[in-house]
Formats: sequence, C-alpha cells, structure tokens
Amino acid sequence: MIELLRNRLCAVMTWLACLLLLSGSANAAELGLTFFGWSDQHVKTNGDVSHLVAAIDAMNELPGTHFPRAIGQQVGRPAFVFGCGDVTEWPTHAAVRGYSKVITERLKFPCYDIMGNHDDGGKVASDTMKKWIIKRHGGLSYTFDQGGVHFISLFSQFDPNAKPAQPLTRESLAFLRKQLTRTSAGTPIVVATHLCFDAITNRDELIDTFGKANVILVLGGHYHKATVHRYRGFQFVQFPSPRDQTEVTVVRIAPDRLVAIPYDHARKQWTDNREKILDVKIRGPGK
Repeated sequence: MIELLRNRLCAVMTWLACLLLLSGSANAAELGLTFFGWSDQHVKTNGDVSHLVAAIDAMNELPGTHFPRAIGQQVGRPAFVFGCGDVTEWPTHAAVRGYSKVITERLKFPCYDIMGNHDDGGKVASDTMKKWIIKRHGGLSYTFDQGGVHFISLFSQFDPNAKPAQPLTRESLAFLRKQLTRTSAGTPIVVATHLCFDAITNRDELIDTFGKANVILVLGGHYHKATVHRYRGFQFVQFPSPRDQTEVTVVRIAPDRLVAIPYDHARKQWTDNREKILDVKIRGPGK
C-alpha cells in the first residue's frame, strides 16, 4: 500500500514538473527578446564614469520588475545593452578604458555600442574609440543576431563643421543596403544609428533603402532624451543619455508585439509620457 502511494505521488510530481516546464517555455516565448538601451554616455576625458553608475545599477536590477499594467508581465533578463553612440566626451585613452572597465566589471549584461560624433574626436580627430569598436565588434558598422532578430549597427561619418542634424552618409546606407540583401525575407530587423529621427535629414532616403525588408525598429541617440516617432509606417526610438537623464529604455520584441518604454531609476517608476512609449504590433521572430 505504501509503495503504491509512493508511486502515485511520484507520478503526480512528474506531471506537475512537466506543467511547470511547459508554462516556463510558453512564458519565455511570449516574453520574446528583451534588451536595454541608452546613449550619449559622454565619459569624461579623465575616465570618470561615476555618472553612469546609477543607470548601470538600475539596469542590473530591472529584470523581474513588473511592467505597467497596460503592457503586462515582468521585465525579462536582457540579452544585451545597446548604446547608440557618444560614449565619450572626447576619445582619450582614459575615457575608453573607463567605459570598457565599467561595462565589463559592473554591468551584468553584454554591451554593444556604435560610434557617435564625439567618439571620433570631431575637429581634433582621434582613432582611439574607433579601434576599440573595431576590436569589440569587428567593424565600425557591424551586424549581429539575437533571438531571431537581425541587428544592423551603422557608422555614419559626422561632419563637425555642419549642424547637429545631418544626413546619413552614402557609405552607411550602402552598408545597410548590402546587409538587407543578405537577410532572409521576413526576418525582423532592427537598425541602429547615432543620429536620431529628428537629426536624420535624409529620412526618406533611409526608408527607401529598407525596401520590402521587415524593419521593425530604428534606434538612435544624439539628442539625449527618450522619444518615439512613427514615420511612413516605421518606428523610431531615441535612447536617453545617462549624463542628462535618469532613464533607461527597456525594449521587448515578441512574435507579434514590440514595446519600448523608459524606466526612471531616480523616481523608481515607468514613464507615463506617451511621447516616449512605443507599443505596436509587428511581424516579429517566429511569425
């Protein structure tokens, strides 16, 4: 009798374990790909990164935080953190070393970065940051895949003698066009540049370059504040600067839904500013 009860108990426990595994797999699929975004870190020339610590610590603590009710669920563990350029105020060796150290020793997640206009030294050119980006990512413009999404990171040479708003260069658009032709039809694509929506003066040329590709999101920085724009059916998200803001952006890409929302770590709450929140239907990974 005791042996029979023991066998039945084992069967029930096995059944419950299977249910939990199936539930966990469903939740993971529903959550999709999560990553965090920031930009314009502007590490000082002496390598001081103290102004980045609050944002980094907030990102480390965000997984498991409940999203606003309208979004639902909790923040998943991010696959990475993406930075949209201007890592340095000016690219000294100390600034690059300071940033490299803090993102590898304090930040708990992998980090991808692209060059901003401050990172090449501007009128007093320096290749220190360029060498660092190339060593980490294989090129100033580069691609990677994560969670069924193809990411295209664009370097666009900035003219220091021109206005803050400029066109993306022919070279950057040529790189984009080449990568799009190599990407399977229907693959969800995220494009990242330093210049944000308001700063890209050839937005139509950029969108024309997309062609029929499934570009679900364009990331940018440059103007330091979190914003969202929709143009010609495409979504643009601008990441906040930890130098001037107390926000980081959480991006979640699910099979049929894309969400981007800033979290204010000083106030310990999500923004309720609709101009900063993206929540749209997409043809995401697996669709």
